[in-house]
Amino acid sequence: MTKASSSKARPIRVLFVCIGNSCRSPMAEALARHRAADIIEAASAGISPLGRIAELTRRTLREKGIEAEALASKSIREAAPEPPELLINMTGIPGRSLFPGLMVEDWNVEDPYGEDIETYRRICEDIEARVEDLAVRLRLDAKTRAKKSQPKG
Repeated sequence: MTKASSSKARPIRVLFVCIGNSCRSPMAEALARHRAADIIEAASAGISPLGRIAELTRRTLREKGIEAEALASKSIREAAPEPPELLINMTGIPGRSLFPGLMVEDWNVEDPYGEDIETYRRICEDIEARVEDLAVRLRLDAKTRAKKSQPKG
């Protein structure tokens, strides 16, 4: 293995989950794919999927120059046939009770469903900052793991 290939961190499988998989979790998925594909292999799901992505979700992402047409509302089973390495829970229900046995991080993110475009924009900004913070943390963790695995001497 060359030094370049050994220093490249493998993306972490992250599943973003909200209630309907129509607003928050699809935003997080799209933002992670756009801003952090080097370290996050993103997917999204809903605990009770609505079956469609809210048009204001798509519009808000497009305003940021992010492709949103491929997003689809889906269940956890559809989105992650295998358990994710990290589940980001935006349902408002404590994640450990919903997803026992998984590595879960709870994000308290307001649900914009049914609200105006300004609310969607504000929430998208919040999610974007959280995704960027998560990416920084995962990159640092990957560097730490890589240093620990290098031979001494």
